[in-house]
Amino acid sequence: MFRRRKRKLRVDLGELENERETLSDFLRAKLKVDITSKGSKVLVVGGENLPPKELKRLVNKFVYHRNLNHKYWVALESDLVKINKFKRSEKHEKRKTKGTPPSTIKHGW
Repeated sequence: MFRRRKRKLRVDLGELENERETLSDFLRAKLKVDITSKGSKVLVVGGENLPPKELKRLVNKFVYHRNLNHKYWVALESDLVKINKFKRSEKHEKRKTKGTPPSTIKHGW
C-alpha cells in the first residue's frame, strides 16, 4: 500500500560537463549499475543499496585519477555528490620584475 520512494543518487558535475561520459563509464564499471546522464548531472539508477559516501569516494577517485584534484574538490550533500572548483585554481605566472640591466662599462685592464 505504501510505496517507498526510490532514492536516486546524483552527481552534479558543475564545470566538468566535458567529463560526463568518462565519469559515467567509470561509475558503470565500478558499481555495475545503470547510469544515466542529463546536462551536467549523472544519475545512479540502480543504487538503492549504495551508500552516498561510497559514491562520493568513487567520484573523488575519478577526480584524482584524471589529475583534476588540484582544481576541483568533491562534496556530499544528502544524496547529491557535487564537484566544486577551487576559487583560485588558475596558475599565476611569475611576473618578471625589472632588474638592473647588465653593466656596459668597459674595463681597461
